[in-house]
Amino acid sequence: MEGTPSERLADMLAGHVVVTMVALGHRLGLLDALAVGPASAAELAERAGADARYVREWLGALVGAGFVEVDAAGGTYRFADDAAGVLSGPTAANLAPIADMLVRLTGMAPEVAARFGDGAGIPPQVYAERAGEALGGSRRWLYEERFVAGFLGPVPGLADRLRAGARVLDVGCGAGQVARLVADAFPASTVTGVDVVPEAVAAAEAGRGERPNLRYEVADAAALPGEAGSVDVVLAVDVVHDLADPGAALRGVRRLLAPDGLFVMVDISYTGHLPDLAGDPGATSAFGISVLHCLPVSLSGGGAGLGAMWGHERAEALLAEEGFAVEARLPSPRPQNAIYVARPVGA
Repeated sequence: MEGTPSERLADMLAGHVVVTMVALGHRLGLLDALAVGPASAAELAERAGADARYVREWLGALVGAGFVEVDAAGGTYRFADDAAGVLSGPTAANLAPIADMLVRLTGMAPEVAARFGDGAGIPPQVYAERAGEALGGSRRWLYEERFVAGFLGPVPGLADRLRAGARVLDVGCGAGQVARLVADAFPASTVTGVDVVPEAVAAAEAGRGERPNLRYEVADAAALPGEAGSVDVVLAVDVVHDLADPGAALRGVRRLLAPDGLFVMVDISYTGHLPDLAGDPGATSAFGISVLHCLPVSLSGGGAGLGAMWGHERAEALLAEEGFAVEARLPSPRPQNAIYVARPVGA
């Protein structure tokens, strides 16, 4: 990274302000309203149902950041070239939901600071109340566009098995998006999503619609319900590192899987060797998100505290310890995640 520490930090501080403004614009609908076309501050405020004076000040920050341009003569604002695509719209290219997630998580900083003193955690229900849809929203459009083809497609033989009809379990389903996508893409399969947070399961159920091959239930990953050998495919998408007892969860997954069953775990792609990550902005962000969310959630109730950056070496070792053979570690459409393909050993 170029510049003195002072210069670098000054840039980061300015960036933090811009990220906050982007998050506000996403949350309030201002960014999508601006994408409709050029507008004055008053017109944009009317489109989004906001106060014009606040909107004008907000626009000033984005003009300063170079994302918005202003026509001084006409008093209208418009997105700078190519900015609309990364700040608005229902596509994976839209990064504004990620900004919203980051701002919601930084809002947890006082509670996290207190945990530095006592070493305790923060229950996932607290994040559900404080961050709400923002946590899953950061991945929503990516999954809508690419989950089936990009996360499931690379796994050898998986799509064929799902098309033929398989019993699928999605562990840590959250608001239910992944389970819904799998149920829609593979109607011959039956899909069950489970999550420990009742509010998340309620949201998932509310969006289930008329899908007879899809259901949700409240369940702890460390005590998964069901008969031994009753599931063909288990998915755990960006969740194992958050669990209080990941070992118990993996043992439960192994118990539920049929002898020829398949476990697909989407989790960290980075190495656990810290010197290799120096200067990597993606790793820096992942560590920060881990401090603000993943680590406190895992430590709640005296959990393991793996953290988001536990490393692919430790991930593969834990799978082996709990009776899985890792057949592949594949890249995913999210650079920070790998796709671990594993099968139960001696089941």
